[in-house]
Amino acid sequence: MPGPLQSLVWLVGTLLEAGVVVCALRGNSLRRYLFLNLYMGLSFAVSVGRFLVLNRSGFSSLEYAYFYFYSDALLTIGLYFALLNLYSLVFDEMKVEKYLRLGAVLLLGGTAWFSYTVISQSSHRILSHFAFELSQNLYFVGLVLTYVLWGAILKMRETRTRLIQLVLALGLYFSAFAADYALRNLYPNLQPFWQFLTPTLAWILPAAWMYTFMLVNEDARLAPSRLAAVPR
Repeated sequence: MPGPLQSLVWLVGTLLEAGVVVCALRGNSLRRYLFLNLYMGLSFAVSVGRFLVLNRSGFSSLEYAYFYFYSDALLTIGLYFALLNLYSLVFDEMKVEKYLRLGAVLLLGGTAWFSYTVISQSSHRILSHFAFELSQNLYFVGLVLTYVLWGAILKMRETRTRLIQLVLALGLYFSAFAADYALRNLYPNLQPFWQFLTPTLAWILPAAWMYTFMLVNEDARLAPSRLAAVPR
């Protein structure tokens, strides 16, 4: 049975996820940012499912552990395609969507194969370990790809404010979770701490995206090259 603090953390995160989709609908941005909103809808459904399993079986139960790691892998793959959605928007004038899709599928398959190779050499060949390894590796790949995308934004002098903020929020989110995975591997004994920190970090992305869809107009423009300028 989750405690009051756990329930509050879950409630805030779930409301933020739903808020992203609602704000995108109100701003007529659902179709343009389809994979971002599909990811948030999936994340909302997973959040509800996790709470129900947690409430029924408890945090330390095998049922919750399997549900958590399988759903985490699914969400990471969904976020990977949300990142591809941002890539297609940045490079929309270059007509390279086909090549982006092919490259994304190949990279996803390569990451999955590498994750399986690592687990297959372990004495604990269970699917939950594979799901954890796949999520961890995809977060790292996503982090690298997000910063590559940000470099392309600067190089191409992209000025669409909403698109820039969506990419920056994703970079911050990937960075936070890459650090979270690394620290959880280094300090596995701090499990009570991680069970609060990890879902709290999950607020970053929906909060930032909801703010962007709610308050940043699609036609707003800025010059991101100024962010890279070093004052003399």
